Formats: sequence, structure tokens, C-alpha cells
Amino acid sequence: MNAIDVCSLKRWNTLCLRLGIAADGETYSALIRAHAEKHRAYHTLEHIAACLRHLDDVQHRLKKPEEVEMSLWFHDAIYEPFSATNEDDSAEWAADWLQERGAAKPVIARIADHILNTKSHDTPESVDGQYMLDIDLSILGTSPEIYDEFELNIRREYRRVPGFIFRKKRKAILQDFLERENIYATEYFREKLEKTARINLVRAVSQL
Repeated sequence: MNAIDVCSLKRWNTLCLRLGIAADGETYSALIRAHAEKHRAYHTLEHIAACLRHLDDVQHRLKKPEEVEMSLWFHDAIYEPFSATNEDDSAEWAADWLQERGAAKPVIARIADHILNTKSHDTPESVDGQYMLDIDLSILGTSPEIYDEFELNIRREYRRVPGFIFRKKRKAILQDFLERENIYATEYFREKLEKTARINLVRAVSQL
């Protein structure tokens, strides 16, 4: 099943209804266009589809899976490689849109928080937030072939950065994950992906 099938309008409309808001095909189209921007190589609709597949596997473990799902839709909605406010801007877009659609304030706040948590990758307090973050980081624990493609795509997004600067900064980011006691916040993802993620990260660091 390709990305557009996973991220279908039907699924989006159902999600809106589960959140108690009217379906909005215009915003769905805007999100599809955003994830198809030419400067994106990893932060594309394929990434959202992969996240939704993981969500489908763990939604029974979440308190409010519909809020996590909407957060996943928006968490990379605004993505400029050299911006320090991508997550803030994406959370603002989500919050403004949800408010316009009449969503409850606590719902808006939780969704915005889930999106903002992907900025620092620090472990959230809520279980739903932890699953949200683990889903976003699931790429780290994929097969070597998929992980290597991920690294190539990140480099493509930062192709304007000189190699020696990119390698230094990328190494620091990956090393930070390796130095954590756990890469994944939830037991489910630790058991499923932690070992492979560490192998991938060690290899990636050694190649920088």
C-alpha cells in the first residue's frame, strides 16, 4: 500500500469526525502539497504513511489515538531545513486550524504539545506523547537498507551545507541518541526497535 493510500482522504475525513470536527478536504490537500515540496527528501508523505502504519499497530495502547494521529499529520507540515521553528510553526498551523473548526481547547493543547515534543525529542510525560515520539523516531530502528536511505535523504535536505559542517552536526545529533539510556520511551518500541536503532546509529556515526 503506497503513501497516498495510507494517507487517504477517507482516512482523514474519518479522523476529523473522530475529533468531533467537520471534515476539511481543503486542509487535507494543503497537507498533501506541503509534504510534496521539492526540497523534501525524507520529511515527505512517505514518512507520514510510515508513522500511521506504526500508529495502527499501537493505537489500542493509547488514551486518545485520534489526537496522536492528527499530531502525526501536522508534525512536519511546515519544514524548512534551515529554520529553527518548524515544529512551532507546524503546531501553530494545527492549533489555528483546530480552533477554527471548533475543537475543544484541551484537545488543541494536547495536539500542539505532541507536535512540539518532536522538537527536542525529550521524553514526554504522557503515555500518548511517548508513543507519538517513538513513532516519529521509528526510522532509527528500521533495516540497514532503509536506515541508510534515511541518512541519504537527510543529507539531500541539507545539500547546501558544506560536507564537513554537516558531518560534525549530524554526528552530534546521532551521538546524543546513543548516549541516552533509552532511545525509545515506551517498552513496546524498546523491545521492537532499540537494539537495531543502536546498531544503525553506531554504524552511521562511524561513517561520518
